[in-house]
Amino acid sequence: MSLARKHFQKTMAAAQAATDQDSPVRANANQYELMQAQLHAHKLELKSIQSITNKCQKKAEFLPLYTPYIEGVLESGNGQPDIVLMMVMLWSIDAGNYTTALNIAAYALKNNLSMPDAHQRSTACVIAEEIADAALKTDPSHPVSLLQLVAAYQLLADADYPDQVKAKLEKAMGLTYQENNQPETALKHLKSALLLNERSGVKSTIKSLEKQLKETPAKPNTEATPS
Repeated sequence: MSLARKHFQKTMAAAQAATDQDSPVRANANQYELMQAQLHAHKLELKSIQSITNKCQKKAEFLPLYTPYIEGVLESGNGQPDIVLMMVMLWSIDAGNYTTALNIAAYALKNNLSMPDAHQRSTACVIAEEIADAALKTDPSHPVSLLQLVAAYQLLADADYPDQVKAKLEKAMGLTYQENNQPETALKHLKSALLLNERSGVKSTIKSLEKQLKETPAKPNTEATPS
């Protein structure tokens, strides 16, 4: 895609997002429809792929084609419903592009955007569960960093979604802090996970951390949450 084409898509997306969609004349209806058509074609292609790994790789190939449009919406959007935006958020998580996904997530939560009809979960629930699942998989090719996980956690601090999913995110936080040698903070999150869901699978890790902290000489708590 040429630089001129990228600039055109980004400019037109920004104009469409900034225009009242109730207006009889939309600044770039054709551009949004183009993105929807492209999304439809890509979803059909993904449906023909059985391997989850291959699906994720294909999504990673598709994502750059949406970048100018997404940038335009995020920069100048007025919070209008956008199926393309929400699907790109999901695909970005699947492809390991967590920073992009979190940027879209922040915009979606701020503007109370819903997931497409095919998804039964709320937007907050989807973000929490998908990010937590990615962190718990500990995929070496697409690791979720502590900074990214904390960003998601803070983003969802006031959101309402099921306790089981909250427990999963707390568990992911706890295990990631444990991996980063911050046992006290890890223990706090794992205990929160257990309170939210007795079957969250953290009891043995809690016992191990409690034993570790008991055997470790007391010292000033230098653990800090990344900002």
